[in-house]
Amino acid sequence: MIRNQWYVVLESKEVGTHPVGVVRLGEKFVIWRDQTGKVYAAADRCPHRGAMLSAGKIENGHIQCPFHGIQFDGSGKCVLVPANGKNGSIPEAMHLKATPTYEEHGLIWLWWGDSKPDGIPDFFTDIDDTFYYGSAHDPWDAFYSRVIENQLDVIHLPFVHRHTIGRGNRTLVDGPFVEWKNDRMIYTYVFNRVDDGTLPRKSKELAPKSATSVHLEFIFPNLWQNFINEKVRVLAAFVPVDNDHTILYLRFYQKFLSVPILGKMVANLAMPVNVYIAHEDRRIVITQQPKISGLKIGETLLQGDLPIIEYRRKRAALLEKNESKTVS
Repeated sequence: MIRNQWYVVLESKEVGTHPVGVVRLGEKFVIWRDQTGKVYAAADRCPHRGAMLSAGKIENGHIQCPFHGIQFDGSGKCVLVPANGKNGSIPEAMHLKATPTYEEHGLIWLWWGDSKPDGIPDFFTDIDDTFYYGSAHDPWDAFYSRVIENQLDVIHLPFVHRHTIGRGNRTLVDGPFVEWKNDRMIYTYVFNRVDDGTLPRKSKELAPKSATSVHLEFIFPNLWQNFINEKVRVLAAFVPVDNDHTILYLRFYQKFLSVPILGKMVANLAMPVNVYIAHEDRRIVITQQPKISGLKIGETLLQGDLPIIEYRRKRAALLEKNESKTVS
């Protein structure tokens, strides 16, 4: 996994008035809110005797260990050791490893890394509060990069989804056309068609379609959307649990029905179909070997795999960059 990145790790609604313990990025975190609703995250281990802080509670906005009542604020600073008294000394080493968080769009990000956060996380500028969405959380026994690549794969549609979104026997793939919008966002324009005996066109022979046409958008390290049209989107956050597990956070956005109650209802009703389609993918992706994808893993890639190649190149560059930072 790439360090020094903002990762979507939870939906806002998952963190309420009690601490939440999760495994993300191969580590155990406790996540909680203070009295104002601000979200905090830290290692889910009390530095005193190693108890899980997520089994504790929140006192005055602080996370309280269930074992001996020791409290920590959102920065990780110990603010109370009950056994030493409210005015007693606090050992300097009694400090919790805190992790920066960011919350917006009903999502919670963690900054996973050694350096300070690089600004705030990116999101899709064309999704705003005029949309209503439904959501679902779907566990996959796969590494998160494999799940991401599945959503950038334009070749598999008529085979894995032959009775759903891949109907039409469009097996021949022109391009596809891949465009980097900035250093972190990539667009993929799909040109699949029925095989009429002509050879597929190269990417350089194509051009991006209009901004309102169907296309895929991906923001590093783990956020994707399928831009279906100006009023309908499918969003996915590929939340890394560890090297063998990912949780796919799916959302269906719509604004063709703008009445609040009905708009939300329609978005929620669309989710079972989206999960069903995701499961068509999951059945295959969990079989891929090796578990973790990369530039040189013994696969023979095709022209139609260009979005995956571009993703892997960027991912490899970010891994190398952040490894060199750690060493230096």
